[in-house]
Amino acid sequence: MSKCLYTCAMDLFTFLVILHVITGLTGLIAFWVPIATKKGARTHRTGGKWACYGFMGAGALAVAMALLTLYAPDKRHPEIADRELFEGLFVWMMLYLGILTIGFADYGLSVVKHARSREQLRRPRTQIVIAAVVASGLYCGYYGWRVGDPLMMALCVLGVVSMAIQQLFIWRREAPSPKAYVGEHFRALIGMGISAYTAFMSVGLIRWVPEHVFNPLVWAGPSIVGVSLIIYFTAKGKGHFASKTKAKSGSKSASVKPRPTSV
Repeated sequence: MSKCLYTCAMDLFTFLVILHVITGLTGLIAFWVPIATKKGARTHRTGGKWACYGFMGAGALAVAMALLTLYAPDKRHPEIADRELFEGLFVWMMLYLGILTIGFADYGLSVVKHARSREQLRRPRTQIVIAAVVASGLYCGYYGWRVGDPLMMALCVLGVVSMAIQQLFIWRREAPSPKAYVGEHFRALIGMGISAYTAFMSVGLIRWVPEHVFNPLVWAGPSIVGVSLIIYFTAKGKGHFASKTKAKSGSKSASVKPRPTSV
């Protein structure tokens, strides 16, 4: 690459980083609004949309930056001696996490929009996004296996399994319960947060603290928090459903008057 072309590429990269920080920070902050507010309320919906659109923008920019990094990877982060591993982290894993974040956000919004019509989720637009996540995830896992990085392989499993679960909901023959989409929506947006925060901790934050680039706690932190949220809200939702069912059965029993017994 010529010096002039390299300079232009780096200037473009810097501009993309600024946009990525703005959109990513929007998503990172707005992500907690729907979690902390009443589900289905206006604040919940507004905060969720801001988080989704912020993360989708950041994901698209991450893909662009990953592709640009392919042109001159040897000029940045000289502290990482293994340049093949550098390419894995800052190209293929960043590319995959960007697509994964977009995939989760897109599905989380689509499954609510088409809550009563899974046929809409079977259309090419949704299926292409899911296929892109799987393809990029498999290559990320393969690259991680090739360079001996278990974290890249673990992230591959996370994305591929998540897309498989989504496809089971989309394509299964029997009709799901009327509220089944709520769980799909919730898991997708928590997955969006996991992938976005993983990208932030492992790729974004590492630019300022490169000595922790291989710290497993940095990489695993978002997954631990995200899975804990899924378990907590799933248990809470089941408890709420059980209490409502019990209350309804109790009210029905009370409405049935006992017949007088004859002497």
